[in-house]
Formats: sequence, structure tokens, C-alpha cells
Amino acid sequence: MGAIGKLKIVDVILSKGLSGFYFDDQRAIRSGNAREDGFAYLGEAVTPGFTKIRQAGESVSVQLVLEDGQIAYGDCAAVQYSGAGGRDPLFLADQYIPVIEEYVVPLLKGQELGSFREMAEKIDNCRNGDGKLIHTAIRYGVTQAILDAVAKSQGLTMAEVISNEYGTELATEPIPLMGQTGDDRFINADRMILKQIDVLPHGLFNNISKLGANGEKLRDYLSWLKSRVEYLRSSSDYVPDFQVDVYGTIGEAFGQDIEAIGKYCAELVEIVHPYNLRIEGPIDLDDREAQIEAMAKLRRYVDENNIPVEFVADEWCNTLEDVKDFVQAKAGHMIQIKAPDLGGINNTIEAILYCKEYGVRAYLGGTCNETERSAQVTVHIALATKPCQILSKPGMGFDEGASICRNEMNRTLALLNWKKGRR
Repeated sequence: MGAIGKLKIVDVILSKGLSGFYFDDQRAIRSGNAREDGFAYLGEAVTPGFTKIRQAGESVSVQLVLEDGQIAYGDCAAVQYSGAGGRDPLFLADQYIPVIEEYVVPLLKGQELGSFREMAEKIDNCRNGDGKLIHTAIRYGVTQAILDAVAKSQGLTMAEVISNEYGTELATEPIPLMGQTGDDRFINADRMILKQIDVLPHGLFNNISKLGANGEKLRDYLSWLKSRVEYLRSSSDYVPDFQVDVYGTIGEAFGQDIEAIGKYCAELVEIVHPYNLRIEGPIDLDDREAQIEAMAKLRRYVDENNIPVEFVADEWCNTLEDVKDFVQAKAGHMIQIKAPDLGGINNTIEAILYCKEYGVRAYLGGTCNETERSAQVTVHIALATKPCQILSKPGMGFDEGASICRNEMNRTLALLNWKKGRR
């Protein structure tokens, strides 16, 4: 056996798994040609790789066998809307397990566990036979497993490893948790209120029919949500933030007119007062540079007109480089750092720290289409980097994801506090 902190990886075990939700062809859904049929969609898929508009989500578990017999693991997973907004294509396990076996396993077997950061960067720069970076989902899952392996080799939590290597201060209180309702935006909002989630409801307003041609359905929904919070909450001390994801439909409804969008958002702010309002993806221009420019203009408009709404950047903000460019352009008040899109979790860590350095709020997000393992690892990243909020994941049922994230967070905080008391 190697010395403490210098254990070796002796083998890699791969297995196919289910993710917490589904892959959806966003372009087909937004086009209006996708017809809902129960939980499925009827119509032709348009994004390459999709055979149906809604397909079962898949994942790949990566288990690292350490020479002392411990097993570390992480899960490769990709976002619900794979292939959209400049993202990598659909992640299908049978297609990508051979890629992991060929290009990643040789980098892991026999490797000594030293610095997580160095090992993660090596995996994050791994390329296939065509010289292209391997799929973001692979880099995401493998670096999770490496973080777990380094933590196990050092007898630390994953949060402590990140804190030590990146020089951050560990959280001492829970990070605010954001829930997502999916299409069941009424019943699931009730669930969130009863469990006093910090930020709600996401809402999934992903086409004009849900938003309303003039935004009227979102107006009505937010009015209902405010009254529902005040009706169901057990104490007036519960004052959640409201955040809705509109997938560019507000821009679509108002002809991408910055002033018209801003005035509409001012109406929404009045409706939800005194609750804070954030709008994720108010516009989606199908082009990275145009998206950055428009989001920056939109932020300037509401700031200059003292409209207290926050815009959250999401679409076209996929990589660490994207995050930096959005931050520098002030293209939004908050950046959703959608962890699976950034590849290695080392990029997620650096993205959060970059946002904080430049005064842009960081939202450690992800997707309903992840797994319980990737959610747990993300919680440790949050405890080590202290973003403004973290997404409750996986799934769209809310309760399961909230339980996974909140319990992992509270367990780890309790353990860290116990360790502190023993010093």
C-alpha cells in the first residue's frame, strides 16, 4: 500500500445508469411543433442525436478502486437540453462507455493520488482520436470520482479538499437551495412552500403557450405564487426569493425589444413585491455574442431605470470561458454555472470563484437530468466556494432532489463542526 495521501488507483469500473430526468429536444419544443401527449411529446425531433423529442436520461457511473480497498465514485451526466445553446451532443451511455475505456481509463489506472486540481485538469484536457475534447459529461463524472478518491486518501470530506487546494473558507451555514417545479408548477410550488425552500419555483416556462402571448400567464402565475406563499407558510419569517426560468420566451413575446422587456419585468416586480424576483434566460438569441450583448443591454436598462429585478444568464454560458466573458460584459446580474456543461468540476469551482472576484452573483446550478451522486458532489463544491444558491437536483419532483441536497449539506456541515470541536 502507498503512503497516506499517496494511494494509487488500481482499477476503474464503469456502469450504465439512469439519470434523474429525461433528455428533451429544446429546439423542437420551442418551435411549437411538439405536441404534449401525457408525459411524452409527439412530433419530429430536430436536434442531431435525438430520435424522439423526449428520451430517457442516461448516466455512466465511474468507480475508482483504490489500493487500500476503498471505492471512490462519480457519475457522468448531461443536461436535459443537450445539444442546445452550444452544448455537447446527446450523452448516451452505450456510445460513450467505449470512449471512457479507450481514452480515460489509461490515464487513471496506476495513478498516484496527489493533487485533485492537477489530476482534474489532466482529465479535463483529455482528447479523443480526432483531437477534440471528450464529452463534457465524461469530464464531469470522472473528476467527481477523482475528488472523492483524493478525499478518501486524505481522510477528508470533498469540501475540505477543495477548500485546501483553492484556498477558500468553508461554509458554516447551509447554502440557499433553489427548487424546480417542472411543468407541475402549482402542486410542486406547494411542496416547496411547505418545506420552506429558499428560492422557488423555476417554473419551466419554456414556450410561448406557457408564458402567454403577451406574458399574461406568467403574470397570473406570479400573482398566484405570492398569495400561495402567504397562505401556506407557517411563519411570516419565511420569505423566499422568486426565480423563474423562461427560456428566452419573454424576448420572443416582446420582439427582443430591450425596453419592452424591461417594462414587462417591472410589472412582474410589482406583482411579487416584497419578494425578490429573478428571471433566468429572459432572452435567447441563438448566438453567443448576440446573447452576451443583449443580456448586458438588458441588465443596464433595468439598473439605470431602478427596476429591482435580477437577470440570470444561462443559455450560451456553458464553459468556463463563457462564464468569464459573460461576467466581464456584465451580461446578467447572476450567472447560472451549469455544472455538467463545464466539464471537469475544477471548472465549476473556478467559475464560482471568478464570479465572486468580479462581483457577479454565482448560482451553482446543473440539471434535473443529473444523478444523486453528482448532486452530492455539487453540494461539497458549494460548501467550499459559497455561491449565492445551489440547485436542488436531480429530478423534477422536487422532494427527492431537495432531500438529497439538503441532507448531504447538513450532514457535511455537522461533520465539519464536529471536527472543528475536536481540534
